[in-house]
Formats: sequence, C-alpha cells, structure tokens
Amino acid sequence: MAKYTGPACRQCRREGVKLFAKGERCFTEKCAMNRRTGVPGQHGAARKKVSEYGLQLREVQKAKRYYGIPERQFRNYFKAADAKEGMTGENLLTLIERRLDNVVFRMGMGESRRDARQLVTHGHFLVNGKKADIASMILRAGDVISVKETSRKSDKIKALIENLDNRTFPAWLDVDKQNVTATITALPKREDIDFPFEEHFIVEWYSKKA
Repeated sequence: MAKYTGPACRQCRREGVKLFAKGERCFTEKCAMNRRTGVPGQHGAARKKVSEYGLQLREVQKAKRYYGIPERQFRNYFKAADAKEGMTGENLLTLIERRLDNVVFRMGMGESRRDARQLVTHGHFLVNGKKADIASMILRAGDVISVKETSRKSDKIKALIENLDNRTFPAWLDVDKQNVTATITALPKREDIDFPFEEHFIVEWYSKKA
C-alpha cells in the first residue's frame, strides 16, 4: 500500500466505517461520515453486490488503513501471526495492537494513530527508560512507555496530558496519568479490540497468496 496523502475522511467513506483517522473530530457532527456516507467517486452510490474476493480485499484495506500500516509490513505481520499457535486472525490483530505507535495512541498520547506515529518518530517517548522512535516497534508485557521529560514542555504534549481524564484505556494497559506512563500488564486479547474487523477475510486473502 503506497503512502496515502489524500483526505482521511475519504478512506472512511471508501471502507464504509469510521477509521478514526482524525481523533476527537470523528466523534462530533463535523465528521464527514455523518454527512456523506456513500462511497466516494462519481459512481459510488451505484455500488454492486461485493464478491468474496472483494470482501477479502476490503477487509485487508480496512485493517491497513485503521492502523496505518503499509502492505509489506502488514504481510510480514500476517506471516508472523500464521507461524504462531492459535487463530491466525486473532494473532495478527493482537500483534499489531502492540506496535509502539498504537500503544502510544491507546495511552492517550495522540489524537489519532497518525498523530501518535508522528510524535513517536519525533522522539518524544521512552520505552523502559530508553529512547524509542521506531513506530513499528513491537512491545511486550512488562514494557513501560513514558514521555521524555523535555517533551513535556511542548504545547502539543501538554494538551494531550490535560485531556487524559477524558480518555479510556484498554484492560491490558495500566496508565499512570500523573506520571504520564503506561505499563503493558498483559498481552492484548481479541475482545480488547473495539473495532468490527472480520479477520477471517484477511486470513483467506493472504492464505491464497502464500
């Protein structure tokens, strides 16, 4: 998947579901999905019945866009998930949930995953006390994510910290709002992912290409 540089809301309309690419705006009436729910394009309204191939492709695209992951990385995650015991689809989603950019977003330090990814690459976070600026870094149970002391003076970071009381956090992440740290207390489970993925379509898509 090439890097998408167009309107984020257009991707939501294409997938027919909110991908929450614009953070808090997606929960307001300003969200484009509340005003224009049809598929973008001249013939979007005349959408035909989707084939099995189409369903698989759309689910793959939806997952990549939701997490902001390019095709090569996503395919590698699938291979890693397929090699593990258990259900491949669940393995895939819970593996991606442990990406550093996603964990930073989950701990409230980003208005969206795209926003969190940018903050990570700019070097605002530490993992277990060491600088971590690779968004795709996979974290493990027991890892502690914190904000660099110098970064806390940033207006952007200050605003995110002030908004932590309005955020909810997944069960596998223990967030210390006062010290602005998050500890991964357990590996995420499928039921912790609050997005309507149909991961069996993703498994079917990549299994055919193996």
